[in-house]
Amino acid sequence: MTRTSRVGIYGGTFNPIHIGHLRAAEEVAEALDLERVIFVPSARPPHKRPSEEDPIAPAAERLAWVRTAVADNPRFEVDPLEVERGGSSFAVETLRVIGRKTAPELPVFIIGHDAFVDLGTWREPEKLLALANFAVTTRPPAAKGSLAEWLPSVYEDSVAIAPDGLSGRHREAGTWIRLLEISLLDVSSSDIRARLRQGRSVRYLIPDTVGEAVARSAAFAPAAKHGQRT
Repeated sequence: MTRTSRVGIYGGTFNPIHIGHLRAAEEVAEALDLERVIFVPSARPPHKRPSEEDPIAPAAERLAWVRTAVADNPRFEVDPLEVERGGSSFAVETLRVIGRKTAPELPVFIIGHDAFVDLGTWREPEKLLALANFAVTTRPPAAKGSLAEWLPSVYEDSVAIAPDGLSGRHREAGTWIRLLEISLLDVSSSDIRARLRQGRSVRYLIPDTVGEAVARSAAFAPAAKHGQRT
């Protein structure tokens, strides 16, 4: 590992943030010896299609939740640039901005394997792997797969995957991709939202520090009360 990979970027909707997000960031930071992990909540994720029944909480709320959730970890911090920029949030723009701040070091973009396989559909996908190193996280049993299986076709000519399928390198930029298996925590934001709308407990699924704030969000109000909260 070189000094070009000491800052991690963890983007997401965080609708809401939960213990799975925090544990994933902690394990990647430990595995890659990152000095810090920057959480970047999106303003409007272009690949998500919210509905009236399952909306995305306001960006300001999600940003506040993330700030509170990471406040007790000195290695974690939050950058509000996507929320402040507004509109659709594109990773390529975020990597350019944060990359200028960390130069000459390159950041590590932390991404789940399910999102990594769709990277070819993101804005300027050919630029992404040149702007940062990539830590691709998996949970068992998905960890049985490999980067060779999940690499989007747009990168077939530009990325060389190691024989074991656990790492790769961009032929021109020299950036790397690492496959990291993290702990299996069966927690998802969608399940948490469903529980809240059913009036069920989400204790121990989200950080205690944000539990009350998340539960009060009008976006997650129980179906019978949806739209009645102010």
